[in-house]
Amino acid sequence: MNRSVVEPLEGQKETLLTRSFIALLITQFTVTLNDNILRWLFIPIGKDLAQSQLGESADIARAAGSFIFLLPFILLAGWAGAAADRFSKRSVLVGAKVAEVIVILMAVASILMGNIWAMAGVLFLAGVHSTFFSPAKYGSIPEIVGPRAISAANGLIGLTTMIAVILGGSLGNWLYSLTTLPNSGLGPGQYRWWIHASCLLAIGVGGLLAALFIRPLPPGDPARRIPINPFAQCFRDLGELFRHRTLALAGLGSTYFWTLGLLLQLTIDKLAVPELVGPTGQAAVGPMLAALTLGIGVGSVVAGVWSHGRIERGLVPIGAFGIAIISLSFTLLPAGMGHWNSSPYYLACLLLFLLGCAAGLYDIPLISILQFESPTYERGRILAAYNFLSFSGMITGSVVYWFLGSFLGLSARQMFACAGLITLPIAAVILWLTVIDAIRVLFGWVARHVYRFRVVGLENIPAEGGAIVVSNHISWLDGMLIMLAMPRRIRMIAHAKYISAPLIRSLAKRAGVIAIVPGSKSLVHGVRQAREALQNGELVGIFPEGGMTRTGQMRGFQPGFLKIARGLDVPVIPVYIDGVWGSIFSYSGGRYFWKWPRLRRLQVTLYIGEPLRHVQRPWEAQLAVSLLAAKAVALRKEIAHIPPRQFLRTARSLFWRRKLADTTGIELTGGKLLITVLALRRFLRRRILADDETHVGILLPSSVAGVVANAAVAVDRRISVNLNYTLSEELINYCIKTAGIRHVLTSRRVLERFPFHLDAEVVYLEDLRSQITRADKLVAALQALLLPAWLLERILGLHRVRPDDVLTVIFTSGSTGKPKGVMLTHLNIGSNVAAFNQILHLRRNDVLCGILPFFHSFGYTTTLWTALQLKPTVVYHFSPLEPRPIGQLCKKYRATILVATPTFLRNYIRRCEPEEFAHLEVVITGAEKLPPEVADAFEKKFGVRPWEGYGTTELSPVVSSNIPPSRVREPWFVSAKQGTVGRPIPGVAVKIVDLETGEDLGPGVPGMLCVKGPNVMKGYLHQPEQTAKVIQDGWYMTGDIALVDEDNFLSITGRLSRFSKIAGEMVPHLAIEEALGKIEGRGDEEAITLAVTGVPDPRKGERLVVLYTELRHTPEELVRRLLDDGLPALWVPEAENFYRVEKIPVLGTGKLDIKALHDLALQLAAGPVSKPAEG
Repeated sequence: MNRSVVEPLEGQKETLLTRSFIALLITQFTVTLNDNILRWLFIPIGKDLAQSQLGESADIARAAGSFIFLLPFILLAGWAGAAADRFSKRSVLVGAKVAEVIVILMAVASILMGNIWAMAGVLFLAGVHSTFFSPAKYGSIPEIVGPRAISAANGLIGLTTMIAVILGGSLGNWLYSLTTLPNSGLGPGQYRWWIHASCLLAIGVGGLLAALFIRPLPPGDPARRIPINPFAQCFRDLGELFRHRTLALAGLGSTYFWTLGLLLQLTIDKLAVPELVGPTGQAAVGPMLAALTLGIGVGSVVAGVWSHGRIERGLVPIGAFGIAIISLSFTLLPAGMGHWNSSPYYLACLLLFLLGCAAGLYDIPLISILQFESPTYERGRILAAYNFLSFSGMITGSVVYWFLGSFLGLSARQMFACAGLITLPIAAVILWLTVIDAIRVLFGWVARHVYRFRVVGLENIPAEGGAIVVSNHISWLDGMLIMLAMPRRIRMIAHAKYISAPLIRSLAKRAGVIAIVPGSKSLVHGVRQAREALQNGELVGIFPEGGMTRTGQMRGFQPGFLKIARGLDVPVIPVYIDGVWGSIFSYSGGRYFWKWPRLRRLQVTLYIGEPLRHVQRPWEAQLAVSLLAAKAVALRKEIAHIPPRQFLRTARSLFWRRKLADTTGIELTGGKLLITVLALRRFLRRRILADDETHVGILLPSSVAGVVANAAVAVDRRISVNLNYTLSEELINYCIKTAGIRHVLTSRRVLERFPFHLDAEVVYLEDLRSQITRADKLVAALQALLLPAWLLERILGLHRVRPDDVLTVIFTSGSTGKPKGVMLTHLNIGSNVAAFNQILHLRRNDVLCGILPFFHSFGYTTTLWTALQLKPTVVYHFSPLEPRPIGQLCKKYRATILVATPTFLRNYIRRCEPEEFAHLEVVITGAEKLPPEVADAFEKKFGVRPWEGYGTTELSPVVSSNIPPSRVREPWFVSAKQGTVGRPIPGVAVKIVDLETGEDLGPGVPGMLCVKGPNVMKGYLHQPEQTAKVIQDGWYMTGDIALVDEDNFLSITGRLSRFSKIAGEMVPHLAIEEALGKIEGRGDEEAITLAVTGVPDPRKGERLVVLYTELRHTPEELVRRLLDDGLPALWVPEAENFYRVEKIPVLGTGKLDIKALHDLALQLAAGPVSKPAEG
């Protein structure tokens, strides 16, 4: 099985900040440092002695020294691998460090002897101790750090190794110069020899002490025997390595790295001495080596960072082509000028640094593959085989260096060119093998620069074993984003028509994409492929919605993924892709691709949920994805979620464009609106409102003045309370007292129409016009015109506003008791406005007709803050009950969007002319059920069909909405369904639960509607007990009875308070009212003429009561007709329970007053039964 990560073992940590790893880091650093000091101290000494004692050239000395040092890695690799498996790797590391100290003492002695053969023997022994150290070092990394830290650990190991190489090379050459005195009679390295001796010993002993801090590591294979013939064991280890194709390719690839590295390292010495600096430039070799090794270190760290918690194979071909191109670039290096302080020398150092960076990118993934894809019990053997290969490659590199330099007589530049030419075809082969990984890396680079991309919940992807990944589908990038995010290879399921182009089809096949065509034989074949992939332990990705969303709303999950997983014990992993909406790859704005891209980088986040076991129905997975969506929206750090901050930016961007208008004749551009709001805010703060005054009352209708007042309060970081002027004076003052309101902003015209005596100081906005000074206006104008938005926010203190701070308190209508103050936060309103914008594809040239009052959450969110936060123009009329001026308003400003209630639409059908609504494209209704006959009549007269949405005050208010087809333009995409309230808006999760047990219910089964998301209120003002009753574990219990269909459309069937429990069965009042209304032939009345409620009954628990103002049939006839129409007997009221009343109790908003209705029914039912009307 191909795997990129493994499960953490006991003692592993998913961090590098552990004592053992730091100790290992220091230990390997000292080993590499001493090896390189000794090596580069020996090389110049060896060159001197080879010429004086043997009469050989410097090229021979370089090649021979490298060969001798590397020979033990070939001869003894079998023993080293066996020891790393047989014994604790910590013990092997400590033993190697002890051996290193002994070798150092012998090295100093050989230098003092001045015997080249003794030095050769010491060099061989230095190779021996490194041979045993290497597999134990690399084998201990995956035992010390966790799987997701492996690439970063290797990168850090690589960086410190290269730093040690840099320091070692420089120190070795410097120590040679410091301890060699020409023409003194002393041999090279013998003058003040104690300096290099002390340095080598101090480093060796320090490393030994560090090794003791590595925690004990268990042996990989305690029963393994140490072979008698280590060389023969090497071939057995090689056989084991080559038995695993992936490991073999990684081993051969890394071997080429070391072969080339040795060749080029020796070539650097030749490039500096004599080509660039001259025969006396030995000291100039160190900086060049430092540049190369520093580059390798940087490349290693970058490889670890770019791996993002996985083993990123796609970096290998990129590094290989980098090595080839940069090596060829040395042919363009100008001739040397005889000293180091020259442009050719500096250019060579730069090229070497870049070459090292490419090499680091190339090798780190290969090393990581060898470490983690090796079976634990054979890891030492495989790493020993790899060491055999790599050091054989190094020896080959030294032989190639001798062949190119001494035999062919090539210059250093020509040798670099040869290396580049050899690397090009190798890079091409690597690219062919890893083309999909390379594409993913390149896509990742682009994605992370175009977007701010991150992954949350990566730990929820199992390290091995099959799993199905199910995700929402919002853009053309989704599949690539999932492939980019997964720490393992994932096989995506895609429609064949999207990968039909030859090149795309070829790449998709290489990527393991499973192509299907629904309804054809390929579907069966695709399901079979997906099942085989799961059985082989692979990840399979699918978009269960069956296509990309055109509104951002999630469609119903299809059951195909369950068919794939049937009978397989594999988890389903939910994934939510957040933030891509708004890009050119999504349907935002009503089209793909052909639109201006966003100038600011979008924050794109993949949220990965916990694996789901034993999923039986598609909606279970859909609910999990919906919950991730709710979490995602709540966690977004967007200015749009702080409405007053977004208002500043929107108003500035529309400074000279009309933004607001109303039927009083007022029109404001974005700039004038901003100046007016800032001036009013400044005056209120200075003259009216106290610093500790948090809640401000507003008693204004839907108008420009109402918008300005609300905006000024919000910009001043206070909480607005829009008071309901349809309530009684008693209830309004109850709201004022509950909210602690000291001032109410209103107008004289409002109080003339509603002559309330308010228990708060009244502030008339008309009077403020003369009181706001020129200084206030001038300061506001300068702030609006000159200050950057971020600075203006800081001056206003808006940067301190948090998403969960309260923006407004809206009191409920009180249909079931006294009004409750619903605290809605900035996040509540901001996320609701953003979703409203997303689903309707609001355009700059849209004109929204605002007729709903601001004390109603529907009006407050969709007509007030839509105006303040978004680009469309909004026009207002103060009363929704006046069709004539509303029609004229829509005609004058060419309104395209209308939000209203069905009751108001009835008025408009009767009294408005078709040309007045000629430009309407979108009509959304809420607050009450939309009767089909009203929708039909409106469409027939005005040519646009109203569609229903759903919400409650406690939910800010929008939960779901149908989307008019005119805003989708895709005939196959069902965005609206008659009789429903649409799909949940983006970021909102809904579920249906059983009324008795609370158990989650599936599609088509009615129950209590529960909602979770960023739109759920903070709570009821000063009523924590009431809040706790309706919000449980983040879910708001709506009290509405609803069901969800297979395509995720929501239908409201009634309200819990409008049900009676009769003989143990829930009987819906609304269904009975509709049946009675159908018999009576009523459906288009503006007033409510009958209502059903329940009263206590000693026999059945409750009995049904019908209150009416007039009837066309007798109660007995109605009862008979109900039974004839098939209504259940329990649902049919008895004739004696029909009562005539003067008026059905309703609220000021026109909604049924449920509490008053129930009280009246109790009163009538308790008295003598009145005779029913005769018809």
